[in-house]
Amino acid sequence: MQLSARRLPESEPDPVGPVAVRLGRVDRLLPVWIGLAMGLGIALGRLVPGIGRALSAVAVHGTSLPIAIGLLVMMYPVLAKVRYREVGRITADRRMLASSLALNWLVGPAVMFTLAWLLLPDLPAYRTGVILVGLARCIAMVLIWTDLACGDREMAALLVALNAFFQVLAYALLGIFYLKVLPGWLGLPTQSLNASVGDIAATVAVFLGIPLVAGVLTRMLGERARGEAWYESRLLPRLAPIALYGLLFTVVVLFALQGRTITAEPGNVARIALPLLAYFAVMWSAGFAIARRLRLSYARTVALAFSAASNDFELAIAVAIGVFGATSGEALAGVVGPLIEVPVLLSLVYLALFIRRRLTWPPPTLAVRPQGP
Repeated sequence: MQLSARRLPESEPDPVGPVAVRLGRVDRLLPVWIGLAMGLGIALGRLVPGIGRALSAVAVHGTSLPIAIGLLVMMYPVLAKVRYREVGRITADRRMLASSLALNWLVGPAVMFTLAWLLLPDLPAYRTGVILVGLARCIAMVLIWTDLACGDREMAALLVALNAFFQVLAYALLGIFYLKVLPGWLGLPTQSLNASVGDIAATVAVFLGIPLVAGVLTRMLGERARGEAWYESRLLPRLAPIALYGLLFTVVVLFALQGRTITAEPGNVARIALPLLAYFAVMWSAGFAIARRLRLSYARTVALAFSAASNDFELAIAVAIGVFGATSGEALAGVVGPLIEVPVLLSLVYLALFIRRRLTWPPPTLAVRPQGP
């Protein structure tokens, strides 16, 4: 899923003009591909008997095996692009790291809790599922969105690693707090959550650890064998399309699993979508505004904004299925999460690229080198 145009520093003038022109042919049509994948998934879910059971027959830590494969395939090329030698230099920007942690672990869960209770007061199962989505901070798709928006992928990789660490420590505790403790304080109905730290750690290890190790080894061995210039200009362009294939495959499977429910209960799906839409907009805007306040470069602004707005839907779905069952309202809310997130955050990618050329940005902290030939 490589942007075929050169990544320009923020201070350079735009030599081409409209965002769509600077994108490669495949990337310009990405909304069309995703729309077709959604339609194909819904059609399969409606027309193929037993497809949901078949796709869910084998699971990896509560996540359908086809979805797990799609996620791993999708993440590997992005993590292969990361220049890991530069990650250590990025940790010096403590303002951004502190802002990201506050947005992800203090602001994000509180915003989703508030929106879920305001917009789903009469639908407790869907409300719980939406809250579970808000507690799961992103360790996957944020890399895709940041890369598409020409953001700082090294910073995005670092934020993902931090979120993965805190996810293992904090997800179960936050679940108890936002489903049982805080509602009890406010006089609202409470809900128990049985999710072990070990299960959460295993999910993070699978969906982040495997593609991360593969990405690190690919860069290390590729550069050692043929040099950095060959790796950047020859190998990465060949790996890049694999991420798009993984994304589209994942979208097809997600929509196929819930195709009948989506078409049979469009009203409930729309109700679940409302707090999610508001959440993505609020969190992305907050991240973008804070980054501007901190006078971060465009590349780091994008990394911070998408880190704040993205969620770890595979973990939320796995917990919802493990605790409440695969056919529960909580599980449906978890599945609707990525169905809404993919088109919304893709739209925010285009918004970020549009804003990029219309605002003045500080110089990049790290030089951005050309990508591809």
